[in-house]
Parts: sequence; C-alpha cells; structure tokens
Amino acid sequence: MGGKYRITGDKYPRMRPHRRRGRLAVVVVGCGAVLGVAGWGTLQLIDVFTGGGGAATAAGASCSRDTTGPNRTKAGAGPSASAAVSLSASAAGAVPRPAQITVNVFNATTRSGLAKTTADELKKRGFRIGEVGNAPKQYDKKVTGAGLLLGPASSLNTSLPVLATQLTAAERRTDAARAGTAVDLIIGNGFKALTGQADAAKALTALTAPHPAATTKKGC
Repeated sequence: MGGKYRITGDKYPRMRPHRRRGRLAVVVVGCGAVLGVAGWGTLQLIDVFTGGGGAATAAGASCSRDTTGPNRTKAGAGPSASAAVSLSASAAGAVPRPAQITVNVFNATTRSGLAKTTADELKKRGFRIGEVGNAPKQYDKKVTGAGLLLGPASSLNTSLPVLATQLTAAERRTDAARAGTAVDLIIGNGFKALTGQADAAKALTALTAPHPAATTKKGC
C-alpha cells in the first residue's frame, strides 16, 4: 500500500492469532488417543476370535465346583471318593450272606461221617444246609484235592466265593446246565478240615466289605 498507510521495515503484523497452534496440538493429541483406543479394541477382538482367552476359561471351568448337590464333584474330574465307596458297596451287596446260601455237602472219600460233621460245622457258621450224604457217582472217589465247590453259572461270583472262604483249598466249578441256586461242597481225598473259623471269618469280611476305589487328585 502506498500513501498515508505505507508499511516500512522488515517486520509485518501477524495475520493469525497465536491460539491456532494450541488448538492444532489438542486435535493431534485427540486423534492419537482415538487411534490408540481403536488399536487396543482391534487387538482384543483378534484375541477373542483366535481363542486367546480359551485356556483361562477352560482352567476356570475345570476348577469350579458345582454346589447344586451334596455329591457333586469338580467339572471334568472323575468320581469322588464317596461315589466310589457307594459303587463298591453296591458291588459288595451282590455277594450273598452265608444265611442266604444253601449248601449240599457230599462225601467223595472212603472215610465215613465226613459229610455230616462238615455240614454241622457249616451250619454253625451260618450257612443253610441242604442234602447231606455220599457224592454222586461221577464224583465219588474221584476228587483228589481237599474238595470241589460246584454250583450253577450264576454262583461263580456270588455263592461260590463265599463258600470258598470256608475251604480255601477247594476247587471251584460251575455247571451251565444246572438249575436252582444251591451249591455243593464235595469233600475230596485231600480234605482234613474246614479253614479255621477265625481265618474264614476274616476272609469273608474282606470279601463283603466295600473297598473305595483309589483316585488320583489333580491340582488346578
């Protein structure tokens, strides 16, 4: 410009206010914050979709306890000790008591009176006694061991093991064609006496008592 308003010198008045730079700095900082939040959110989404948090979730689930009932166990764990005892007790319940077993006592030796004395002793020990006498022809004088325990197929894991506690040296056999539930004790040439009452009672207790299954505890 000329005339009255002519400008002289090498310094010119500022055309913009100083505050514009401050506003620009605020805008830059705000954009950086938005980008940072957006980046963090993106990482979180990637972590979720790629299963990054699965291990922690699985660990939490396996260690959590279900308290909806008194016998609930930890998720993913095997049966508890109390459940194992119940299962063993149920299995033991399938083994009959001596009073539920009918035993026929037969003598396959040449020694007289063995069938009756043995039957009397078994009766004292709680067994029910059926027939008493000489062994059938197919077994008479043909049992070389202490004795032979014979019963139907259903007696293999029920009556025969219980009777075997009274004569532990006896052989056990089952006959699939045999009917009924009674079992036979056929006295053989090697017979001397029944197993001692104390030992027989101990063996019977071990057979019928529940045994909790061993379990291995795993830490979380």
